[in-house]
Parts: sequence; C-alpha cells; structure tokens
Amino acid sequence: MPPAARGAKAKAQGRSGARRSRETRAFGANPRFGQQPLEHRILLTATLCLLAFGAVMVYSASSASTVLQGEGNGSAYLVKFVIFGGVGLALMHYLARNGVAKVQGVVAPLLAVSFVLVLAVHIPHVGVSVNGARRWIGPGIFQFEPSELLKLALALYAATLLARRPQRVHDLRELSRPLLLVVGGACLLVVTQPDLGTALVIAFTTSALLLAAGIPLRNLAILAGCTLGVVALYALARPYARARLTSFLDPWAHSSGSGFQAVQGQIAIGSGGLLGVGPGQSVQKIFYLPEAQTDFILAVIAEELGVVGVYALFFLYALIGYAGLRAAKRARSLYSALIAVGMTTLILSQALLNVFAVLGLAPLTGVPLPFISYGSTSLVVMLAAMGLLLNVASGTSAHVRVVGDASGRKSAGLAGERKTAQSGDRIGGDRRARRAGARSG
Repeated sequence: MPPAARGAKAKAQGRSGARRSRETRAFGANPRFGQQPLEHRILLTATLCLLAFGAVMVYSASSASTVLQGEGNGSAYLVKFVIFGGVGLALMHYLARNGVAKVQGVVAPLLAVSFVLVLAVHIPHVGVSVNGARRWIGPGIFQFEPSELLKLALALYAATLLARRPQRVHDLRELSRPLLLVVGGACLLVVTQPDLGTALVIAFTTSALLLAAGIPLRNLAILAGCTLGVVALYALARPYARARLTSFLDPWAHSSGSGFQAVQGQIAIGSGGLLGVGPGQSVQKIFYLPEAQTDFILAVIAEELGVVGVYALFFLYALIGYAGLRAAKRARSLYSALIAVGMTTLILSQALLNVFAVLGLAPLTGVPLPFISYGSTSLVVMLAAMGLLLNVASGTSAHVRVVGDASGRKSAGLAGERKTAQSGDRIGGDRRARRAGARSG
C-alpha cells in the first residue's frame, strides 16, 4: 500500500476511534470494554439483590399472619410489594438515563407540592391515622406518605442551593436563609405527625450535604448541638416521644406496654443464632412481633437466617455506600457530587436508623428498611433516589443553573459532555493558533 494511502487510513481510524471514545464517555461507558463504570454496576447489582431479598422476606413475614386472620392466601403483601417495586424500577430506569440533568427544573415545584401534602395530612377526613400517627393520605392500597416525598425533595433542594452558592456554608446567617429555615420547617411539620424517624433522616442527609459542600467543622458542630438540644426538648415534652425513650432505656421493664415491640424483636434476634431457624420458620412473626413485614422485618431475617443473613444484608448496604461515595468523588461537577452524596446518605441513614432501632441501639422511630420492608411510598422514593445515584455513577455531567443578576452576567444552563467537549475543542484550537502564530513570528 502506498505511504499516502496508509497515512489516510490511519487518520480515518484515529478519527473513528476518537468519535467512539466520545460516544462511550457521553453514555458513561468504559471506552475499552463498552460497559458501565464499576460504581454503576455495583449499585445496580446491590439494589436488585436487595429487592429480590425483600420480596422473599416480605412474603415470609406476612403470609402466616394474613392466612390465620382469614385475609386470603397470604400473598397480598407480596403482590403489592411487586407492584410498587415495578413502579419504582420504571422510575429508577428513567432517572438513571437522564435524571440529574432534568430534575433540577422540578425541584422547586416538587418541594412546594411536598409541603402542601404534608400539611394536608393534618386536615380532618384527608389525613389517615394509623397506630396513633397521621402520616398518610388516600384510601386503601393507594395510601401515600407525603413525608417520604418531602425528604427526597429537600435533599435535591439542598444540593441545588449549595451547588449554586457553595461559599454560603462559611456563614451561618447566610446559610440559614433559606436552607436551614426550609429544612427546619419541614422537620417541624414531620415531627408533629409524629414521625421523628423521618425528621432524623432529613437532618442526617442535610448534614452530609453541608459537609460535602465544605462547611467548617465549627459551624457543623454548632448546628449539631442545636439539633440535639431541640430533639432532647421534644423527647421530654411529648408523652409519645418520652415513652419511646424510656422504653428504649429499659424495654424489659415495659415489656407489656411501650417496650413490647422492642422485646419481641430481641427475642426473635436471639432465637436465630448463627444460621437461623430456616426460611419461613419464624415463630415471632405470628402474632408476637407487631409490624413484622415493615419496621421490624430485620428481626424476622435474624430469626430465620441468623447472623449470616444479617451480615449479608449489611454487606449489600455497604456496597451501596462504597459505590455511592466513589461516584460522588469521581463526579464531574459539584452539583452531581452533591446529588450522589445526598442520595447515598438518604438511603444509608434510613437503613442505619432502622437497624439500630431493631437491635435496641436506638429508640424506635418507625423508619422502614430501604428496599426490604413493605411500604409503597418508601419503596418508590428509595428507587427514585437510586436512579439519580445511578445517573451520577454512569459518568454524566450536569451543572447547576446560575441565574443572571443585575450586573448582566449570563445564565448558564445544564452542560453535558457535548458542551464540555466543544469548549475543549475551542480552547485547543485557540492554543494551536497561538502556537502557530508564535512560530511564524
């Protein structure tokens, strides 16, 4: 082959290779293997494993009691778990493709709707009371828990606000307007339901976002001290919270009252031993352990599968934490990094609160175990959060919109890989032109 032809062929192959590389980077794939990044694969695998495990355990925890109560063949909770899991998976798939780039435009409406729905819970004949708590709206299978949507909206709102003006974390006065006021008002509304667990999840998620945004430790310590003081005052002032606190300190002294659920959970955990009594063989789930398929499903797992099953569950959550924080570290913009930190903390803080409550290391809060417990709203919201996290882990880039001010600065929209590549080409062209000019001079 003539040298000129070989040179033209090599140049064409180089251009096609560069084009394939840009395409794979734009879709978050590995340029060499044509796969998603490691973080994306870990997150997706761990989520699907948790969902499958949750379906099995929801059926195991609920089937015996529903059959004995004459409520069908025992698969009612499993069917509803599968239905809402399917809805959540569809939402996760959509958000994993282009969620971070599109969710920013709906953060404000989503937050406003969430506040309205949480307020509507307190309206008579609108809010539904279950076990002394008014947290739901809607009839029967369509019951919806607005506080679950509110905590996701607050995480997105905080990430957007901190990405737009990250320097505000150095001044508590500027930080309190409006971020801390909005978060504090949301926690106050949630606590009045009462739902202290969701309020704590919101507080933990906001703290993680502030830490990721670079807040000085002194400011964070001040905020943490104020939060702990408010929580202590609330626990002492409200009889409901005070009963939860006293039963946590000594549940066996209140085994026939406020400590009944904690005591039955400890009996279930102790009965499991190392390997458990076997799948479906739990005794505590039959009329002994209240809410076995929701808040205390971890106790059923410990009884049937033992310490080995519990550690396997912890390993899957640890994978989500590792991959989520790794995705935040590798994110291409501050906004994407804060989204990854917020979604990871939202999932893990809820899991830790549930685990600590079931193990007797924290007061009962009524927080479900993510992807495992039966809970329609919680399952859909957690899968939506995972979809946003998958979108960041895939390598897509999104920047927060900066609104133009009075001085005439231009507003910058969401910028993806194509815009970054184009700006890089322009910069490279300018540099080459300058070098050519220097040589000619």
